[in-house]
Amino acid sequence: MLTVTAERSGARLTRARLSPRDVLRVGGAGLRTRPLRVFLSALGIAIGIAAMIGVVGISASSQEDLNRQLSALGTNLLTVSPGNDLFGEGSHLPSESESMIGQIGPVTSVTATGHTTAKVYRNDQIPEGQSGSIAVLAARLDLPKDVGATLVSGTWLNEATHRYPAVVLGSRAADRLGVVTAGTEQRVWLGGRWFTVVGVLAPVPLAPELDTAALVGWPVAEERLGFDGYPTTVYARAKEEHVVEVREVLGATANPEHPDEVDVSRPSDVLAAKQATDATLNALLLGLGGVALLVGGVGVANTMVISVLERRAEIGLRRSLGATRGQIRLQFLAESELLSALGGVGGVLLGIGVTFAYAASQGWPAIIPAWAMAGGLAATLVIGGLAGFYPAVRAARMPPTEALAAPSGGHSITEWRSATTLRAMVRATSVSPVTPSAAPIAPATPRMTTQRWGIRVGRRGGGVFSAGFRHAILIVGSFLRFTLGNGLRAAPVSTTAGRSFL
Repeated sequence: MLTVTAERSGARLTRARLSPRDVLRVGGAGLRTRPLRVFLSALGIAIGIAAMIGVVGISASSQEDLNRQLSALGTNLLTVSPGNDLFGEGSHLPSESESMIGQIGPVTSVTATGHTTAKVYRNDQIPEGQSGSIAVLAARLDLPKDVGATLVSGTWLNEATHRYPAVVLGSRAADRLGVVTAGTEQRVWLGGRWFTVVGVLAPVPLAPELDTAALVGWPVAEERLGFDGYPTTVYARAKEEHVVEVREVLGATANPEHPDEVDVSRPSDVLAAKQATDATLNALLLGLGGVALLVGGVGVANTMVISVLERRAEIGLRRSLGATRGQIRLQFLAESELLSALGGVGGVLLGIGVTFAYAASQGWPAIIPAWAMAGGLAATLVIGGLAGFYPAVRAARMPPTEALAAPSGGHSITEWRSATTLRAMVRATSVSPVTPSAAPIAPATPRMTTQRWGIRVGRRGGGVFSAGFRHAILIVGSFLRFTLGNGLRAAPVSTTAGRSFL
């Protein structure tokens, strides 16, 4: 667009430019006229961004919860259990393996459990085969402290109860037996006799095998349940800085005669491996979110192409009144970017909400990395630029005369609801090219005030456009259609300003 400024040396032409504020207003005006289409197009972008942020946020929240658990429970717990011999048959640990492991210098505590052949039932009327896969284990008194177990009801075994028919149930074992709280009135049928439930454990992350077990005292297991006294799992705590060294010698220490028949593991490594498995699944879900974002970008591109086809009359009129190709291109690029940014902001908010809701349901701390939100918004801007590039170029390349002559897809010029969409049209009245047969543009009414590169149309009595401006549009459109229909060519304009409009 060109304007004329008077100087002492004579008249010269200067180019009117769009400020960032003007670009936002012009781009937003095209979106406000079709809110439902804009909402549906932005929804595709929002779903893709929400999926990506939700996956990243939930994964980060899960990782933070795991880190807190490991910090509370410790990563220095090692377990020793019997493996198989050369013939593939099960072996057992020596009865003195606990004391031998306790003699390792960096080891701070040792405890154990032993497997018995007894079965446990809710009462003595349950068929023998319906034991619920609950293991009956003999346990040492210091087991909860070493494995980080806590009780949700009742108490742990002590010096008095571990010699009598008393049992502590794991969390899942209690559910299967229908035991909610511990107490003297709660009894289970265990090993052919009644045992009183004195406690119920909470889930034990570092020793999940205890969740499906019924734990009794070591002495009562040997006396009444036929326990052979061999430990089946030894739990050892070592100093953090010596965990690796202790792990290397545990097998030979627990069973010096057959160190190859001993399995040594680190429960915290199992939790870390589970987290790595979850990370692989999260990567897959993140890829699906990217696909959804790509589909949303295609929807934005489709919306912008249709918008260009429907607004050919607007494009032609703006071009005929002096808007440059760059300004038309910038307008449609701004619309595409605003549409994508709208979906991106909605997607970020939706992803944050999903993350917080899921983390709260799991009891996790809600963590959303800042890079995920910034990356989501940046992705929407890139998608918006790519989706709007072709429609913007197509709109800028439209010849003004052909655009005005083409049907506008059922939408007339008077449907433009925002005055900022037409501000760029009227500035050209100061240097309007005059052809021999051109009808003059009607003067602006008092409700129109000329600004940097257009006008702002006032609203009075509920009207949007002044009568004079509507008449000017009709006159220009009628003239161009008449000249095109009769094959006439406008006379060349002698000024450079005039040529810029054709």
